[in-house]
Amino acid sequence: MISRYSRPAAVSIWSQETKYRIWFEIEAHAATRMAELGVIPTDAAEAIWAKGKDVVFDADRIDEIERTTKHDVIAFLTHVSEIVGEEARFLHQGMTSSDVLDTCFAVQLARSADLLVEGVDRVLTALEKRAKEHKLTPCVGRSHGIHAEPVTFGLKLAGYHAEFQRAKRRLLTAREEIATCAISGAVGTFANVDPAVEQYVADKMGLAVEPVSTQVIPRDRHAAFFAALGVVASSVERLAIEIRHLQRTEVLEAEEPFDPGQKGSSAMPHKRNPILTENLTGLARLVRSAVVPAMENVALWHERDISHSSVERGIGPDATIHLDFALHRLAGVVERLNVYPANMEKNLNLLGGLVHSQRVMLALTQAGVSREDAYAAVQENAMKVWRGEGRFLDFLKADARVTLPAEQLEALFDLGYHTKHVDTVFARVFGAA
Repeated sequence: MISRYSRPAAVSIWSQETKYRIWFEIEAHAATRMAELGVIPTDAAEAIWAKGKDVVFDADRIDEIERTTKHDVIAFLTHVSEIVGEEARFLHQGMTSSDVLDTCFAVQLARSADLLVEGVDRVLTALEKRAKEHKLTPCVGRSHGIHAEPVTFGLKLAGYHAEFQRAKRRLLTAREEIATCAISGAVGTFANVDPAVEQYVADKMGLAVEPVSTQVIPRDRHAAFFAALGVVASSVERLAIEIRHLQRTEVLEAEEPFDPGQKGSSAMPHKRNPILTENLTGLARLVRSAVVPAMENVALWHERDISHSSVERGIGPDATIHLDFALHRLAGVVERLNVYPANMEKNLNLLGGLVHSQRVMLALTQAGVSREDAYAAVQENAMKVWRGEGRFLDFLKADARVTLPAEQLEALFDLGYHTKHVDTVFARVFGAA
């Protein structure tokens, strides 16, 4: 993670200060419940909270201790002992390091998911506003990058809105699955810590109890979480690529915002490049790069190993922070997107009506011509237009195989025919008006 592609709210979740605060809360909550169970003195649990609740733990000091212990949780507990004093000996009773590390990681991922949902909500709001604004703005639909049939720009954006609705549901599901707590001790048997402690800590930290933790929370949960992030990132990229294509000079139907004083090229002063959406494509690749390592983390040895640890120290902050940044950048692009209806109309008419070829073919079949003959007649006339030999409608009128009256042929070129069900689609996506 680098600061260029991060927002403070997302970064703070992964700061050393936040991590150590969560570690302390896990340990202190556990101590409180242990005191209620009579495992440790009540005054010790109270002292731990009193002396540690307002402390900003010294990351440099913890690092210094870890250089000797070679163990981060032990280094942290040693530092807490320096602050709390004698009562600190009652911390971590029956617990193991993974109880702290995995529960903390669950808290961080759940908080990150909350931010990501906020980002998706902003994207959804922007897409809905712009889709309704351009509900009936006609433009050409493309398949294989080639002109196909008319659509509207609003329909394009409605499709992305539906996709980000699914993205939100995926994130909410991923959050629910990842937000579990494990305070079960070595190899997960609760031999030295009562399951009631786990339930208490889970409730206090806003988590569910992990049914069987084996000493670590099973990593299929984490694999599903990062896979969900990868899918959302791909949705970000799909919309980014659409905008990039529409901004090409030969198309120019829509364009990223270009602010006063902005420069597009160090060499060519005329350039207005799609740098924001290109950046989003790159960020999506970074987020997806976390998916395979997360999948590979599932297969740990027996009850626990730490082959997953180094991976998660990287992919946890990197994937969540990058996706958080990408969602808000995408929302900003959509909010301020320059849309050019005149260019859309120009491009729609670029092939002189060829986009209505299917309707002509279908009309011929309904008039008694076989589908094969109708297709051949329409295609042959369309190819003349591709070669620049004239107008499609003129060729059709002059072709004896096209057995339709001139006025019927002209009616087949009505643009409104292709937008008659826009309201139906919008009701599906946005609900009844």
